[in-house]
Amino acid sequence: MASKKHERRKAREGALSVLYSGDITEKDALGIVEDGSYPAEEITLSDYAERLVSGVTSNVEEIDARLAATSENWSVDRMPVVDRVILRMAVYEMLYVDEVPVSVAINEAVELAKVYGGEDDSSRFVNGVLGRIARAEEAGEGEAGEGEAPEEKAPEEEAE
Repeated sequence: MASKKHERRKAREGALSVLYSGDITEKDALGIVEDGSYPAEEITLSDYAERLVSGVTSNVEEIDARLAATSENWSVDRMPVVDRVILRMAVYEMLYVDEVPVSVAINEAVELAKVYGGEDDSSRFVNGVLGRIARAEEAGEGEAGEGEAPEEKAPEEEAE
């Protein structure tokens, strides 16, 4: 189990790097993965990392709408880039990755924000935004999945 947790953490770090690169260079993150135009000697992208990049990229409009509706006094565009990318990955996991519990997605995002966050209080900001999204989902106020088929999940992947 510990190795699966470590693998997922490394996958999140790799996906964070690619999504961050895509955001700051205004290049398609999926294109960066397909081209291999990330520093392969520094980053190894596992299948899960590629799934995160693909999922965030494919669902960014809905994810950003959730973030905009939930983050008080912050437009998504004004968020520090790294915080925005961490939030997008966590919201993707919360809404679309059934084998990752919501609490794990939040905790992992907070840990990433502690290490890579754009501001001193990034981890608190990330935790607050994701906590509000989780509570809205629990209360049935979320928009994810209404009238849509959920994304196919790989059965061999287990929860963190």
